[in-house]
Amino acid sequence: MSRRCDQCGAPGSPSGRPASCLACQLPAPLGLSGAGPVGAAVWLPAARRAGDLGTILRGYRRASALTQQQLAEMLGYDRIYISMIESGRRKLTDRGTLAHIARTLAIPPHVLGIAGPDDADFAAMLAFGNSVIRLAQIARRGGRAAEAVSELWPLITRLEARVAAGYAEPEAMSLLARARMSLGVALGHLLPDEQLATAARWTGRALRIAWHLGDRPLLGLMLRMHGNELRKAGHPAAGIIRLRQALQVDDHPVRQGAGLVLLARAAAESGQASLFDATASQCVQALQTAAEQDVLFNPFTVREVRLRGLLATGRTAQAADLAGHCPAGSEPPSPHWRVIERITTAEVLARAGDEHAAETMLTAAIGDAEFLRLPHQVQRVVRLASEPGVLTGGTVHQQARTALTRLERQLTGTAGLAGSRAAVRLPGITADEA
Repeated sequence: MSRRCDQCGAPGSPSGRPASCLACQLPAPLGLSGAGPVGAAVWLPAARRAGDLGTILRGYRRASALTQQQLAEMLGYDRIYISMIESGRRKLTDRGTLAHIARTLAIPPHVLGIAGPDDADFAAMLAFGNSVIRLAQIARRGGRAAEAVSELWPLITRLEARVAAGYAEPEAMSLLARARMSLGVALGHLLPDEQLATAARWTGRALRIAWHLGDRPLLGLMLRMHGNELRKAGHPAAGIIRLRQALQVDDHPVRQGAGLVLLARAAAESGQASLFDATASQCVQALQTAAEQDVLFNPFTVREVRLRGLLATGRTAQAADLAGHCPAGSEPPSPHWRVIERITTAEVLARAGDEHAAETMLTAAIGDAEFLRLPHQVQRVVRLASEPGVLTGGTVHQQARTALTRLERQLTGTAGLAGSRAAVRLPGITADEA
């Protein structure tokens, strides 16, 4: 059985170590992380800027905790020869020798000044990978999260194979982090509640890379998305830690706004009414002065988060008052946000006593959620309809249960998906990758 983090309650490793999860051990220096792909992604840029083989070999040794003697044995050279290269007393220009060093140490040849066919392949892979991630994001926001997963999985497999071979260019590691994050968010749309930990694992794997790359906007994005997936998986306290860290890392106004929206949601779900009120107020104020918005930071999402937060903190009358005031021109930023808002508004209406309007709205939301393959949103309806005294009729509950059964069948047959030990499975995931 896996332990949970002593500080935030997030899942830990099955072995029970470490007692604190990665994010709770932050802040940590964005420096060398030892040997391995992430460590290489950290030391390679500085070595490449220095432009000489001696600096590159020193960086490799330090990141890999090797002595000059050990490095010399790996390359088949004498230790004194390595020492002369590192000190600049010996210059290497022979292409064959440089190619041998690149192959043996798994350093990209272009870092050593050797042009080769791999360079063109690498550039093409980066361009292709960035396009895949953009298209997957468009598909997910358009309600086609299953397509996003199918597109992202081959890219991740290719990148991880390159990393496993020892090639860990910063560009490739950044691309891998963004691909893992996009996959996790897409799975967060597709998977039912009981399997959402799988989505959080993928965003967590992205965070592990981003934390060491020194790219603050990238790290802020990973912290926001991982925090939100943890919240959805039932760990709002852990989500709050990540979301607060994201606000500290990235001060861009729009990205700050997105972080505040997600933090308000997590605060409400963890029952922290004062934190919710303060954060929701910041969201409203930020919208009034924002020069731009995005899919998370806009009037529609802020209003929905406020509605659900007021309900979660026991203020139904205030929620009902807010539900009756929809700002002009407030449109959902994506189809799945329309479903989320309908269910939230229906819950407000049901708890305020307008059962007929609530049932009408929930029926529409169930249909849209099934079409968009959003099982956890249908599960929200099931939970609401199961509460005593909220919806007295059983029609909505039966509709939601039937839709959920159909969704489970659809997701079982979705190409490329395999979820954790249930109907949906994803290849390459093991239980210890929490």
